This record gives sequence, structure tokens and C-alpha cells, in this order.
Amino acid sequence: MSKAQRKVVVSAAVTGGVHVPSMSKYLPKTPDQIIEDAVGAAKAGAAIVHIHARKEDGCPTADYDTFERILSGIKARSDVVIGITTGGAQGMTVEERFAVIPRFSPEIASANGGSINFCLTRMLDGIQAHEYEWEKPFIERTYDNVFKNTFHDIEYCINMMNHCDTLPEYELFDYGQIANLAYFVSKGIVRKPIYLQFVPGIMGGMPISNEGMMFIIEQAKKLLGSDIQYSTVAPGRRMFRLATMMALQGGNVRVGMEDGLYIKPNGTLAHSSGQQVEKIVHILEALDFEIAKPDDAREQLHLKGKDKVHF
Repeated sequence: MSKAQRKVVVSAAVTGGVHVPSMSKYLPKTPDQIIEDAVGAAKAGAAIVHIHARKEDGCPTADYDTFERILSGIKARSDVVIGITTGGAQGMTVEERFAVIPRFSPEIASANGGSINFCLTRMLDGIQAHEYEWEKPFIERTYDNVFKNTFHDIEYCINMMNHCDTLPEYELFDYGQIANLAYFVSKGIVRKPIYLQFVPGIMGGMPISNEGMMFIIEQAKKLLGSDIQYSTVAPGRRMFRLATMMALQGGNVRVGMEDGLYIKPNGTLAHSSGQQVEKIVHILEALDFEIAKPDDAREQLHLKGKDKVHF
């Protein structure tokens, strides 16, 4: 009898801190809309939802009360694994960004693999008019922005997540950040399983290509071990091609309105993250993949369970 196929974990990043409301009327921009989008994505087949918080006007925030409202609202309606960003908001210190971990003790959270010139100004080219005054300066500031994640910061993050029994989802924006993580593996503070989230396509980081993804998977296995688990952010209009390619290479997949606003490469806007989840689930099932349920993801990633979070 052949060995049972590993189930594919589908994650949905439902709003993020990159897109602004003027780019799509469907972008979840308020706490209630984020809750609805996350619950809808879970119903469509996502085992994990990745959460950023936004104010009522759609502006990204790291406010505890807003996070609490969103996280508890999702948990009350779904068994989905809820992951939290540690990206925070522009201008926040590392300590402020990571304070959400001890406060909420999530099952999984993003952990950044290194510093990057995180620039979003190309997005301005497609915006005809801004719905809110905060949008244009928010984007323009990123032209002179470094997303700071020093070795000290990375170690601080890993130790904090270890203390809270929160799985780090190591976000790697460039090839060299594999070596950053390998250093902390050698120090003995990185626990298994090692879960990587490749993030191509940021202006300042690695470009998007199938060849690039093949290379980084190969190098990650050489430096971090063949037993790593991984996924990729699949940004832009061709989200589903890159996500499918990652599944074919033994990885998991991520879609959602944080990563791309589209359902088709011709520019047709997605109405929700759930619609994107439905599409990638259909593609994967047509390729004979089995889709992981939330408890499958918990088992595969060795997560502590929703009863041990602080929200």
C-alpha cells in the first residue's frame, strides 16, 4: 500500500498592512469586516487565518483592544487556527511589535527573518483617488523605510515565542535570510518543526519566479534540514500559479486579500479571501491533494491548541 499523502494546509491572510481601501472596495478594512472575511475563509477551507488589525477607517494598527475584538470574534465562530502578525505598524519599536505575543499567546505568529527595505510606493500608480487622507502619506513613507529585524531582534522574537509556546512562522523576504535563521538553529534556540513562509515580490526583497522559489526551497533544505515545512506568499494577479507550484513542491499554500486583491489575472477583483480560498482548494483537489482541516494543521505543525491562547 502506498504511503498516505500529506495534507496541504491552506492559509488565508485576510487583510494585511499593505493594501489601502482605495485599491479595492472589497478589502476588509474594519474590525467587523476582518472577522467576517476570516470566518468566510475558514468555511471555504482555510485551516489557518493570518491576522492584521485595522481601525474603523481601514488604517493598520497594533492596538490591543482592536486585536482582542478581532481575535475573539473569529475564535467564537470558528475552529480555525488564528495566527497573528508581528509586523506591527510603521514607526513601532521591536518591543511594541512583539508585545502581541505575550498578550495573546497565539498558536502561531509571524517571525521575520531579517531587515528589508520594505517599499510600497509602486502601489500609488494604480490609485486614481484616495478614499482616506491617511492612505497616500502611509504609502509614500515607505520609500524611506527599513523594516528593522536585526539579529538581536530575531533572537528576542524567537525566545519570546518559545516562552509562549507559539510556533514562529519565519517570514523570509530574501535568500540571505535563510542563513540568518540557520545561525539561530546553530545556537539551539530554534525549535522544530521549522515553518518557513517565503515572501517574494516586495520592492526591496527577492523577486517572484518559479526558478527563485525552487532555489530557495533547495537552499533552505540544505541549511535548515530536509524536514522543514514551508509555504509562500503568492502576491499579485497570478497568486494561484505560485501557490499551486508550492504545493507541487511539497509545501503548503497561502492566499488572501493581504497578498493579492484579484481572483483573475485580467484584473477582476476578488470579493473576499474566502473566494480565493475556494479557488485554490478547487485547484488542489483537482490535482488530487487532500486539504488539511484546522486540527490536521495543528497536528502537522505541532501547535498547542486553541484552548491555550489568551483571547
